[in-house]
Amino acid sequence: MSMLIQHEREKLIEAVKFFAQNTKKLGKTKLFKLLYFLDFTHFRDTGRPVTGLKYFAWPMGPVPTKLFEELERPSTDWEGNCLFKLVATQKGNMLTVNTLSKFDPAHFSKRELRILQELAVQFKDADAEQMVEQTHLENLPWHQVYEVQGRRQEHIPYAMAVRKQEEEALLTLINDRAEMIGALRK
Repeated sequence: MSMLIQHEREKLIEAVKFFAQNTKKLGKTKLFKLLYFLDFTHFRDTGRPVTGLKYFAWPMGPVPTKLFEELERPSTDWEGNCLFKLVATQKGNMLTVNTLSKFDPAHFSKRELRILQELAVQFKDADAEQMVEQTHLENLPWHQVYEVQGRRQEHIPYAMAVRKQEEEALLTLINDRAEMIGALRK
């Protein structure tokens, strides 16, 4: 495993622990949406996701499919960190997420920690249905892939986190600088 992938994996485990310690009603659906918002918000701001997960446009919103599959049989690096267990609810069985060890902020930048904190505050009491609604908002990446483009079950590119007007402003800025450099070289 490369150092980058290992670092992203450590961040994933710590992010799950953070959300388990700082939100209520943390099941699989809510967790997936929180990780999606973490990764896509950070990508929008920096051009890099936090966990490196790949998200796909499923009917209930964005799903990191590899993590979805892994939670059926969690790998050994979850041991001592998180406990995933099925709990019977009125709506059927729900996979709950509990933390077994203290969150370690050392793996994260200040920006990443701020985003984690903001998401935990914003969605502290939200349930799975409310989280699904938030990811389905018009013009967000899931909505663009699933509803607008009709690419159900397909990958949601991180680049979609950058809004069109921001993308156009960035391209204008790059072109202006290129022209300025070109003029200086003459």
